[in-house]
Amino acid sequence: MYQELPFDELKVDPRKRRVAYFYDQDVGNYFYGTGHCMKPHRIRMAHSLIMNYELYKKMEIYRAQPATNLELTQFHTDEYIDFIDRVTPDNLHLFEREQVIFNVGDDCPVFDGLGEFCKISCGGSMEGAARLNRGQADIAINYAGGLHHAKKSEASGFCYTNDIVLGIIELLRYHPRVLYIDTDVHHGDGVEEAFYTNDRVMTCSFHKFGEFFPGTGNLTDIGIGKGKYHAINIPLRDGIDDASYKSIFEPIITKIMEWYQPSAIVLQCGGDSLSGDRLGPFNLSMRGHANCVNFVRSLGVPMMVLGGGGYTIRNVARTWAFETGFVMEKSYLKNYLIMDIMNIMLPHMNWMYDQLI
Repeated sequence: MYQELPFDELKVDPRKRRVAYFYDQDVGNYFYGTGHCMKPHRIRMAHSLIMNYELYKKMEIYRAQPATNLELTQFHTDEYIDFIDRVTPDNLHLFEREQVIFNVGDDCPVFDGLGEFCKISCGGSMEGAARLNRGQADIAINYAGGLHHAKKSEASGFCYTNDIVLGIIELLRYHPRVLYIDTDVHHGDGVEEAFYTNDRVMTCSFHKFGEFFPGTGNLTDIGIGKGKYHAINIPLRDGIDDASYKSIFEPIITKIMEWYQPSAIVLQCGGDSLSGDRLGPFNLSMRGHANCVNFVRSLGVPMMVLGGGGYTIRNVARTWAFETGFVMEKSYLKNYLIMDIMNIMLPHMNWMYDQLI
């Protein structure tokens, strides 16, 4: 039987946090192609809700500088970034060999402005991490980030550059230990792989169990070398609901905090774990999804909140706006915001109309 969290179980931590919110107005202009599941326009939709519900009044809003090629090569190879920067739909025929090498194709197509899109995504996460390092914010938000599948020299799963890894690298300049939490329905393979031998980063991924992209994230994958026991994978069954997810998520994160004691947390809030997602088989309501944000916020550690997957875009936009409210103090999460958004998402969330966008 489906169990959804009642409102009295979703209490906001009342302590105030200084929030830095990163948004670039150009991000919604990029288009992966007709019929492609990934739609950057959802970030603009979430921003519109955030502005219209006046959540911006309790945040500092920034347009981050797009990352430079040099900054991107702190993780990615020079050759790969050069390719991403130069390739366009018009000159694609000149890069046939590189398309194969760098895994660019159907899932990760070349589209107009690809290089700029990657730089916007990474710039927000890197600047968010820098503000946390400088003590200029307690929480940084970048919904254009969270692209967790990208590898060092390979695109994967709609992701080209890994803003999360770059953000964590920035955090490691100041923080001795960083915890990465991934609530996307897909395993956060790119981030795990980047730090698999590193004990300064612990990765914890909650994702679908079984034969499902990217096909990694087994319970027995725990890291190697210095990174042994620093990768945690929680494969979950189809249809998991709010109550079941909460009963798994909170005790595991609590134990990790006790043992690892990170001084910063990066939370990837992939919206494809929501009920009714076009690609994901989980059954989380917006409330259940937001509980993860609220719980991690309550830990009182500097925190970066990122976007990620999510392919029923109206639901993703509503959820990220809703979760932005939970990042604020309790007095600012107005009941009308909860009820307005909840009314259009329950009992189930339909994706068919997203085809028109």
